[in-house]
Amino acid sequence: MFGSMRRRFWAESVSAVSVAVLALVTVIWPDWIEIVTGSAPDGGSGAVERAVVGVLAATAILLAAVARAEWRRAVVAAG
Repeated sequence: MFGSMRRRFWAESVSAVSVAVLALVTVIWPDWIEIVTGSAPDGGSGAVERAVVGVLAATAILLAAVARAEWRRAVVAAG
């Protein structure tokens, strides 16, 4: 079964997990954005961090849905 999966499925799956982990890291440790960029774009209010979590979570859900569709395509094709 896994041998019939296209690279697209694996890229989408790994990307979804990576983005979800990054969203979780942002929830747990929101200051990483200021540390990496060297600035506080929101003045320390946390608004940017919440926006980043929202975008990352939406992206992870979208990538997971696309990977699931690819999985179902492979199951139907193998069936």
